[in-house]
Amino acid sequence: MNFIDPHIHMISRTTDDYEAMRRAGIVAVIEPAFWLGQPRTEVGSFKDYFSSLIGFERFRASQFGIRHYCTIGLNSKEANNEALAEQVMELLPLFAAKEGVVAIGEIGYDDQTKAEDKFFRQQIELAKELDMPIMVHTPHRDKKRGTSRSMDVLEEHGVDPSLAVIDHNNEETVKEVLDRGFWAAFTIYPNTKMGNERMVEVVRQYGSNRIIVDSSADWGVSDPLSVPKTAALMLEKGLSEEDVRLTCYQNALTIYSHNGEMKESDWKDGFDVNQNDFFEGNRVLRGQEAKSGRSTNIVEN
Repeated sequence: MNFIDPHIHMISRTTDDYEAMRRAGIVAVIEPAFWLGQPRTEVGSFKDYFSSLIGFERFRASQFGIRHYCTIGLNSKEANNEALAEQVMELLPLFAAKEGVVAIGEIGYDDQTKAEDKFFRQQIELAKELDMPIMVHTPHRDKKRGTSRSMDVLEEHGVDPSLAVIDHNNEETVKEVLDRGFWAAFTIYPNTKMGNERMVEVVRQYGSNRIIVDSSADWGVSDPLSVPKTAALMLEKGLSEEDVRLTCYQNALTIYSHNGEMKESDWKDGFDVNQNDFFEGNRVLRGQEAKSGRSTNIVEN
């Protein structure tokens, strides 16, 4: 089976991860803009970061047979530096229209401050102006209230629920998200957020309509193979292949293909890979033998 990981921070991962992901059946990833652990203090660091998402990281993924897309946004955690956030907001329209950008995100709340609310609303309006989906980061603390508040704000701004993904859900939030018509995404972490055993039970209870599985693998303890591992467990526990196809592939493709930047044809029949290729003077080789051929066969070469 083929899989999409629609929320993974590959800038924090290694090429070994790309190779393992491709072997496991992942054909496409979406990398949301987020914070890097170390707070950024200059707008230029955001500009370079956004440039890497649409540039070298997109190239690096392709060299291992995976299509890379991204979302652009000001993360809620960094929205509290208002002077810097104002400068970042001026950058966002420039990058949101670039090739491979499929949504505005991940945006929303962290501590649910006034500044976070201000920039969340501004970015919602940007997404509406550009007719792009929105990826919402729900807070890790006071999650239920923060999730409800996020959807309240989206509705206040007249956002069609079918164009917004509410991410980092758990058993406490999923029913309301689905009842209100939004997409419900789940981050599968080894020790926190949602485990894959719990994810199986969520799909068993609520079905596979508008539910999305992702890894959110980043610089912390996380697993870039969370999506295929969860898919395997679903089958082992008696869920159908259709449930797996929807939650681990099709649902993400449906919502994030809205603006036309992400298409199944981008990977379905494969694409040419040559690891001798350069991106602005750099390539992925570090002494190893270069692989080349169609992306569908690159793992076996």
